Amino acid sequence: MFGLKKANKLIEDIDRYFDLMSQAVLAFKDGVRNYLYKDTSAFNGDLVRMSALDSEASVLRREIENALYASTALVRSRGDVMRLLEKTRNITDILNESLFQFEIETPYIPSELNTEFMKLTEFSTLAVESVIPAAKAYFDAPETVQDKVSRAYFYEREAVKYSQSIKRTVFHNMSELKLSEKFHLRYFALHIENLAKGAENVADQLAVMAIRRIM
Repeated sequence: MFGLKKANKLIEDIDRYFDLMSQAVLAFKDGVRNYLYKDTSAFNGDLVRMSALDSEASVLRREIENALYASTALVRSRGDVMRLLEKTRNITDILNESLFQFEIETPYIPSELNTEFMKLTEFSTLAVESVIPAAKAYFDAPETVQDKVSRAYFYEREAVKYSQSIKRTVFHNMSELKLSEKFHLRYFALHIENLAKGAENVADQLAVMAIRRIM
């Protein structure tokens, strides 16, 4: 009974960690939109929210990792869960660092690219939002994981398409921009695209984990 309680507490903490990750995705999406449309006050609020969520998630992730090492809870899945946490940490790092790079580097983004950047952001964040319920399902319904992660692969492909479209437009059709400005735009498109790539890596990990649990 004691072991079961500890396992349940650990799973609850992992669920809470993914809830924080979901909130960080929303803060990122809002932050990009507010930056593009020059709502400075709202953007600064998004930075504050992102920083708080990142700090809380980091503390909780360390607590989960310590609990996994120190107890026999989820002992058979310990290695897989640790790898999952590592891959999700990459996503939270991208969310936090990319949003703050907008504030630090203040890239010039022509207004005609706003829609494309928002579509790229939308598909990248949808990829992440797809793996969060899949990660939660791993613990109580592993047979549903494969269907859930398949959405992440679709959104990742769409994100890549929009990222490539932005880069192509910038380098082929915007001769008025300086080369340094073109590189800057490519850099930010790539960072947002990497969010979807990170979600794809999590989806790959979850697919393998789910197969192991079902077998």
